[in-house]
Amino acid sequence: MLTHPTEQRLAALGLAGMAKALEDQRRQPDIAALSFEDRLGLLVDREAIERENKRLASRLKFAGLRQNAIVEDADMKAPRGLDKALFAKLVAGDWIDQHQNLIIVGKTGLGKSWLACALAHKACRDDRSVLYQRVPRLFDALALARGDGRHARLLKTIARSQLLILDDWGLANVTAEQGRDLLEILDDRQGRGSTIVTSQVDVKHWHEMIANPTVADAILDRLVHNAHRLNLAGESLRKGATKRA
Repeated sequence: MLTHPTEQRLAALGLAGMAKALEDQRRQPDIAALSFEDRLGLLVDREAIERENKRLASRLKFAGLRQNAIVEDADMKAPRGLDKALFAKLVAGDWIDQHQNLIIVGKTGLGKSWLACALAHKACRDDRSVLYQRVPRLFDALALARGDGRHARLLKTIARSQLLILDDWGLANVTAEQGRDLLEILDDRQGRGSTIVTSQVDVKHWHEMIANPTVADAILDRLVHNAHRLNLAGESLRKGATKRA
């Protein structure tokens, strides 16, 4: 509990980090050895860290990532054909600033969703807005929103994120209505945001999964042509882990 008037004033001004740092300094007997500028610098650094942590927590909450994954934990030795040079480039994040896309394709168990979430987590740490969506649930949410008048608002929310993850694309064929929704999403994002798509289906088969061929052409034009690709292959990592266990 804060008892010092200065700490109370800092907290009232919304400078909770500085208040906590000042309280910590008062408990350190050797803090007097530091100059005023050094002590003030420590207070400011603590405030900056507290605010960044709050912003990151807010971004991660909004993103709703499916998995708690970070790029530093990526298994680069697993035999799944992961392009290490490309992955390092993706981690740097310049492709997001350039509004490019990423397609991750491979069989189940190769870590497609994990890699997407790890890159998304890094984007959040780099102060970028992120939104994660599983494609089947996204289509359900859009259909429900169309019925209760939230459809335009939901599309606007999706469009605002700098990085959108569309996970599990291609589990089922896309109806005409779903195709129109997806086209709206990608059209809003073209030149304004980046999209990560994960799928078990090879890109060459995507066109035939969309009911309306004209809409399919438009979707693939906006999604595929400026996309980096991670093509994964090999044995399921989950299966391999089970064998080792």
